Amino acid sequence: MVNVPITDRLRELAGQMARPTGQLPRPTPRSRAFDVALALILAADGIRYVTIMNNGAGPVDWTGAVLLVPLVSAPLALRRRFPLAVLWTVTAATPLIMRDSGDIAFYAGVVCLVAVYSAAAYCSHPVPTLVSLPVAAVVLVVLFTNAKLPQFRNGVVAVLVLIPVFAAAYEVRMWRRRVDAGRARLSTLEREQVEALSRAVELERARIARELHDVVTHNVSVMVIQAGAARKIMDADPDQAREALLAVETGGRAAMSELRQVMGLLMTDAEGPDGDPSADLAPQPGLNRLETLVAGVRQSGMAVELTVTGQPRPVPPGVELAAYRVVQEALTNTVKHASGASAEVIVEYAADQLRVEVADTGGRPSASASTGNGRGLVGLRERLAVYGGTLHTGPRSRGGFRVTALVPLETS
Repeated sequence: MVNVPITDRLRELAGQMARPTGQLPRPTPRSRAFDVALALILAADGIRYVTIMNNGAGPVDWTGAVLLVPLVSAPLALRRRFPLAVLWTVTAATPLIMRDSGDIAFYAGVVCLVAVYSAAAYCSHPVPTLVSLPVAAVVLVVLFTNAKLPQFRNGVVAVLVLIPVFAAAYEVRMWRRRVDAGRARLSTLEREQVEALSRAVELERARIARELHDVVTHNVSVMVIQAGAARKIMDADPDQAREALLAVETGGRAAMSELRQVMGLLMTDAEGPDGDPSADLAPQPGLNRLETLVAGVRQSGMAVELTVTGQPRPVPPGVELAAYRVVQEALTNTVKHASGASAEVIVEYAADQLRVEVADTGGRPSASASTGNGRGLVGLRERLAVYGGTLHTGPRSRGGFRVTALVPLETS
């Protein structure tokens, strides 16, 4: 055990005692005006009380009354901002006013009570406040022991009783309003959190649905066409049928690889299905994999050309994935809806944007054309909108269909 000097312990204890446990309230203009009015009223009442108590007993010591009485009540104007300092000032000033006039003890006791209440209600230093309260209590006992209570009429007594009752009822009412407002805010926050969580879940579901659609539709459509071609030429040209089936196998492996990546989005930790943290962490496809994508479509029997113009440069991964999905979805639609057509893929790196265009020459729908639901193009628009991009689709003037995506890029 480390020996700590007693002075260091005392210094640490003093620091803990002086450390505030909260923040002082920020007085509003209305509360400041109320405190100033309270100090002025008590000062005026104290001067009047001195005058009444000295009536007939000789001349009034106006110097003491004017200087010492306000000295006791004036600090109350700052009772919310500096509650502990006000308590100390009032406690120290009351012996002076008692020495000047013992008959004013009741007035000094009232002022001291207000200072004690302010320190207990507003001070953010609990330990110094608790230490100061016994001293103030001794002063109050002395004050009220020597005090000569003023004579009030019965009607005045009723008013004096009603004032604290009204004040207490008002504070209770305000406390209930604050509690109700706090509950309402808490309920609103909880409702907003539930709505935000629901929106996040819906967005995540839509994102995963887009990924599954893009992966499954393209690969499965190409595999169906290749498998159908292999079936038709199985007897006439076994070697070509074998190549088509090999392309089906390659497409299936690619589909499984991308599906594992998409399913990784649903995992709650960073480990793969076999507990290997490095499993299935291959990067998402980007523009550098367009050659592989186009080659896979060519194996299905459709002629596809890939042209890259401009100076290739790094783009954000999300933009690369979106551009890749545009080409993938457009070629999938060409395979499904324009059998026998040829297609052209153009990737243009402009100064301030990336343009991706896929155009085909048109053809006849394949057997799988009726399985589409239109979600592919909708998903592409949503994906591109995240990066401020747009998607334009429509027929070409000389036949066929064109899909054009424009994504803004930051200029260096």
